[in-house]
Amino acid sequence: MDIKNDIWDSYIYFFSASSTQSFLKKCYEGENVTNSEIKSYENCYPFMYYIEHAKTYYQQAASAPLSIQPILCFYGFIQLLKACLLTIDPNYPESTSVLAHGATTRKRKKQQYEFIQDEVKVQKNGLFSCMAERMFGLKHLEGEKYSMRELMNELPELEKCFQHVHSIYNFRTLTPLEKGYALPMEALNAFYMTSSRFRDFLSTRIQTELTVEEHTAEIHLDPGREWSLNSDSPVRYNLVEKNFVISTKKDSPCYHFPELMIHYLLLYNLSMIARYETEWWTELLKTMPNDDYPFIAQFLNITMVKGPYLVYEWLSRERFL
Repeated sequence: MDIKNDIWDSYIYFFSASSTQSFLKKCYEGENVTNSEIKSYENCYPFMYYIEHAKTYYQQAASAPLSIQPILCFYGFIQLLKACLLTIDPNYPESTSVLAHGATTRKRKKQQYEFIQDEVKVQKNGLFSCMAERMFGLKHLEGEKYSMRELMNELPELEKCFQHVHSIYNFRTLTPLEKGYALPMEALNAFYMTSSRFRDFLSTRIQTELTVEEHTAEIHLDPGREWSLNSDSPVRYNLVEKNFVISTKKDSPCYHFPELMIHYLLLYNLSMIARYETEWWTELLKTMPNDDYPFIAQFLNITMVKGPYLVYEWLSRERFL
C-alpha cells in the first residue's frame, strides 16, 4: 500500500475551529446533549488537537524504522479514537479509568514464542471497552481472549499473506452488480449453509433484511443500502483491492468485531512487544525465524493507512447513521 496516497487530506476540514465547532454541535444535538452549542465551542480545539497529534504520530511512523512503528501507530490510533469518543460524550474523559488501554497480554514465553499464537485479554475498563460500547454498542467483553491469528484472519488486506504462507482463504469477494452483489455459489460451502440459511444468517449479523436470489453459478444479494465499512461485520472492505469481501470464519470469537477494534488489539500487543520485549522483537526483525515477520510487517503497512481511513469514515458518515 502506498502511504503517499494520503488519507490525511480528508481530515483537512477538521483543521478549522469554526467548521469543527459546527460538526461537534451536530454530533451533540444527535446525542441530545444539553447545551450542545456551548459544549461544541469548548471541545472544538481538544478535538482538533487529537486529530493533529494523531497525524504527527502516523506521519512519523511512515518514515520510522519498523522497530518503532507499532508504538507510533498505536499512540496515533489512540488519539483518533479519543476524537471519536469526544463526538459522543462532550465530557470525555470523565475519569482516568477510561484512559487505560483496556487490554492485557500474557507473559511472554522465552522459548518457541510466536506472535500469531499470542493472546490479548479484554479488561473491564479502558479505551477498548469504551470504544466498543460507545461507538459500536458492544458490551460484556471483559475477560474475553483473542489470539493474534483470530484477529488477523479478519483483515482482508492480509488475505494474500495467509494464502502464500498457510494456503488459507479467509474471504470471498462480493462482486458489485447494478443492484446488489454477486457471491459465487461455492462460497456457501465455506459457510455450510443453503442460500436461505445464509440470507437469515447475514441479515441477523448486519441487522438489515437482505434479499438473496439463486442463479446458476452464483447468488445475488442486496442489502438495500450501502455497506458500512465499520458496522457490517462479517462484510469488510479491502482497501488495497477496493472491494467488499465477506469473512468465512463464522466460528471466530471476533467475527462480529468492527475492524477498528481488531486494529486496536493488534497494535496494542505489538506496541507492548516493541517496548518491553526488546530481545525477542529485535531477533524477529534481524533473523526472521518464522512466519511472524511477514504478517507483522504487512499489518503495519496496512494499519498506517486503514486505521485513519476507517476513523474518518466513521466520523464523517457512519456515526450519524
